[in-house]
Amino acid sequence: MSEDFSKGKRGPVLKADPNKKRITIRLDGDIIDHFKQQVLDAGGGNYQTLINDALREYIQTRSKPLEDTLRKVLREELRHAK
Repeated sequence: MSEDFSKGKRGPVLKADPNKKRITIRLDGDIIDHFKQQVLDAGGGNYQTLINDALREYIQTRSKPLEDTLRKVLREELRHAK
């Protein structure tokens, strides 16, 4: 049985998000394996999105003043000590 692809279109099925930029980056194999395993454990997804989310979270937590972070940690520790 032969398939008819005469009306097929070339290119990606889904258009890329215009806010995303294609780059080439070299990461350690264990880092890639970690995120790929998370995707497998979740039953699907995109490991690159997880890496993007991790980088965004890192940036957001690093931009908070140290004083705010210390206050949060102290509140949590005091709550546990009661």
